Amino acid sequence: MGFSTRFAPSPTGYLHLGHAFSALMAFDAARAAAGRFLLRIEDTDQTRCRPEFDTAMLEDLAWLDIAWEVPVRRQREHMGEYAAALRMLVERGLVYRCFRTRKEIMAEIPHAPHAPADVVASAPLMPALEAERLAAGDAFAWRLWLDRCRETLGPDWDNLWFEADGAMLKAEPARLGDAIIARKEFPASYHLASVWDDALQGVTHVIRGEDLREAAHLHVLLQKLLGLPHPVYQHHALVLDQHGKRLAKRDQAATLRALREAGNTPGDIRALLRL
Repeated sequence: MGFSTRFAPSPTGYLHLGHAFSALMAFDAARAAAGRFLLRIEDTDQTRCRPEFDTAMLEDLAWLDIAWEVPVRRQREHMGEYAAALRMLVERGLVYRCFRTRKEIMAEIPHAPHAPADVVASAPLMPALEAERLAAGDAFAWRLWLDRCRETLGPDWDNLWFEADGAMLKAEPARLGDAIIARKEFPASYHLASVWDDALQGVTHVIRGEDLREAAHLHVLLQKLLGLPHPVYQHHALVLDQHGKRLAKRDQAATLRALREAGNTPGDIRALLRL
């Protein structure tokens, strides 16, 4: 299989310099390998994603002289696929419903200070109690049940290897704990949808920011459980603001839209990013 990579932004705001760096890194890698460059819109957040941001992203990327294959895959158009993937995990008993709120989970962080919020999770409820919560219409999240995954995979649990940043690494899914992969009203979190789409689209190399380095360990497990291939991962440094903090979409001065309106050219952006 030839080289294939992607850029997968979410239309929850305007693209900034950090997005430009990631998109250009992936585009340049695909061009150097005479491979494929895909654009995927990860618009699963139905409360924050907006059509005007979707349109603006396409305009900004085209302005940067980035070309992608068409059609663009938009995740909101493929909910049935994610639901089917989730159903496979449910039927094998590899996930469970968690009814705890984020506030309840955060309250436990002082008792587990080194664990991210999603790592602190309860075990599955007893069937009778779960039935009561479901009958009451309570909200819940589907969490990947690591203990059950370990039992199901047996020896393969200790043989999950993947290539990342030029080295072969052993996957350690426990780093993210029983991560949320879907919710009551929505069939997939970022993790499940991203893994599914990468496989479906034939992505061989995932080039993304180092803030998602830990996620690779979970993604490799999901790939194994769903019978999907492992792409090669490459994680690049993040673009930081003048205070050394990661850029966010609320940082209007760093948006490509603002920089373009200020008279910058695509060449100026590449020079600013040292590309």
